[in-house]
Amino acid sequence: MYKIFIRPLLFLLAPEKAHHFTFAALYFFCKLPGVKKLLSSWFVITHPSLERKILGLTFKNPIGLAAGFDKDAKLIGEMACFGFGFIEIGTLTPLPQAGNEKPRLFRLPEDQALINRMGFNNEGVLAAVERLKKRQSSIIVGGNIGKNKITPNEQAIDDYVYCFEALHPHVDYFVVNVSSPNTPGLRELQEKAPLKNLLTVIKQLSLAKDQPKPVLLKIAPDLTVGQLDDIIDILKETGTDGVIATNTTITREDLKTSSEVVHAIGVGGLSGKPLAKKSTEVIKYLRSQLGPSFPIIGVGGIMTPNDAVEKFQAGADLVQIYTGFVYEGPAFVSNIVRLLVSDQVKHT
Repeated sequence: MYKIFIRPLLFLLAPEKAHHFTFAALYFFCKLPGVKKLLSSWFVITHPSLERKILGLTFKNPIGLAAGFDKDAKLIGEMACFGFGFIEIGTLTPLPQAGNEKPRLFRLPEDQALINRMGFNNEGVLAAVERLKKRQSSIIVGGNIGKNKITPNEQAIDDYVYCFEALHPHVDYFVVNVSSPNTPGLRELQEKAPLKNLLTVIKQLSLAKDQPKPVLLKIAPDLTVGQLDDIIDILKETGTDGVIATNTTITREDLKTSSEVVHAIGVGGLSGKPLAKKSTEVIKYLRSQLGPSFPIIGVGGIMTPNDAVEKFQAGADLVQIYTGFVYEGPAFVSNIVRLLVSDQVKHT
């Protein structure tokens, strides 16, 4: 139904307008009595084989909503009704910021992809905190944190610390995001010295708390093997708890969409099907170098249930979706979960 009737109508709208319309509709309808319960009855699937114990947390299933979809923690309870095992909010920054100029979100339907240059648009971490204080859903929530555009890299740690301290009582894990291509200079923080310094500070802050929270690093898919090796060393040296692989890519390889259209869109991070192979290769490499027990969350190009299975086979412990949810609709998580349960049943 979604792909036949609803998606074509949504795709008549500009992508960002469609996103806001969907959010407004979900917010409205889920206020009506019984709607959340009805959605949960349709889309939430539970089974003992789905449970994952990782990062000191127990996930009801291994399928998460990636950061960027619900940046400001506005629809945690509503999105939980679609069967997610966890939800990652953000990227959040200390100060509210409008992000880059519009248009900044583009569809590539031929490629089942999106290009975005949103630029960490969000209402600021304190606004998200106020919503988190009122949330009723018990779903695991991660806090993805970054720096404001106006903050120079030399002072970036201050922004990450501010967000960490504000969010700490209200989220279950943290993600240090230095891999978005849409904030000028941000990816420079992936270089060895600044990254080691940043992760050391955030990890030590967490350990100093009465209830330490896991700290993960989100990395780009465009790193060289040498850069990945540096990051692996840093993860080990700093005691970082896990890694999310990967963010969007700045490459434009092997797209079906015409080069003229892609060129006209301009800069931004590419997500969706074209990212699948690249992100899976990064996951495989990380797993081979980090060993069997280091937590890895796989994200990038999961457009079918089998894509999710490939990420698990490559070494991911959990996976996240975003673009696949846009293209496949509200039943996507339950379709993945059903495949995971059926595969488990086949092998028992």
